[in-house]
Amino acid sequence: MTTPLRDRITPLLLALAVTSGIIASTIALPRAALAADGQLDKMRAKIAAFITDKMEKLGGSRIIYKVDTDALREAVTTDLRDDVYKTLREGRIAFSGLAIRDGGVDVKIADAKGRELLTRKLASAAEGLPTHALAVTDAGDGLTRLAPTDAASAARLRDLVEDSIAMIEQRLKDAGVTLASVQPEGTDRIRIFLPGTMEPERITAIFARKVKVSFRLIDVTMSAEQAQSGTPPAGTEVMFGFKDKRPYLVKASALDGDDISYAGPGFTSDTKEPIASFRFNGRGTRRFAHITAENVGMPFAIALDDKVISAPVIREPITGGSGQISGNFTLEEANSVAMLLRAGSLPGRLGLVEQQVIQPAAKP
Repeated sequence: MTTPLRDRITPLLLALAVTSGIIASTIALPRAALAADGQLDKMRAKIAAFITDKMEKLGGSRIIYKVDTDALREAVTTDLRDDVYKTLREGRIAFSGLAIRDGGVDVKIADAKGRELLTRKLASAAEGLPTHALAVTDAGDGLTRLAPTDAASAARLRDLVEDSIAMIEQRLKDAGVTLASVQPEGTDRIRIFLPGTMEPERITAIFARKVKVSFRLIDVTMSAEQAQSGTPPAGTEVMFGFKDKRPYLVKASALDGDDISYAGPGFTSDTKEPIASFRFNGRGTRRFAHITAENVGMPFAIALDDKVISAPVIREPITGGSGQISGNFTLEEANSVAMLLRAGSLPGRLGLVEQQVIQPAAKP
């Protein structure tokens, strides 16, 4: 369990200032750190052995989910098309025929220098992100085909499974389920063992609802306390802080988690302070640029499942499509925030494959 943060306003890169509360992680160390040296697999093996023993004694439920790989591929290629379009427009590269085809993106650029510039900019944007590596094919007559590499596609699927597991663990924790094993099974399936739980339908209902991440402007025409005791302005609602329970009067969602293409923990370049960074897809970039340009000086809320996890102040228009959230985070806490942002943008919905009640082993 992480320790609560002191609420304070901290200047952020890309002109954000954030008042942050932090969500406690369900594991002692960030998944990225554990996976790097194999600790995650060792931890899972120990948990699985313990839970298997409990299942034999108590019985329980076995649930298997499959992530939607078709939805993942569609989301990846849509984001790639948006990134290509954004790069072409910013670089003023003449093009035609930009389209998604067969799991990749085709674009026709007559000028050889333009094709080289596009490839270089996309490679630079993907630097340090193995999941964004691209295979570029010259199809002749100015036609360039871009597609995720096989390794990048496999890495995206692994990330999707890991993020889904993290979401399942968090949802189980929120529901008060403390005895459970959530493990990957194969490349695209997730197995859940729940000793002593003989009603799997009650558990699967927890995951029927997608994690909801939203970006909402805060209404400053009245205080949230006044809105609670009176009539709030039309189109607004009161949300509460995840940690501080403070009320926020927020407007309708301006952006949602589907517009996030990447989120992860990192460090500031100067103080090396842990942060959670995020990046929008092409559509989200355009929307965010418009929203921030129209609302300089105004606060907006980043909410998870109708709970406000941070309340930035827009300092200037943000046109780059990315931002960084800081707030005296530990690396674990920054990883938790990034995981929640990713969970809201999971392109692969979970499909229920099997739910089974397992009776306890008969006593000799």
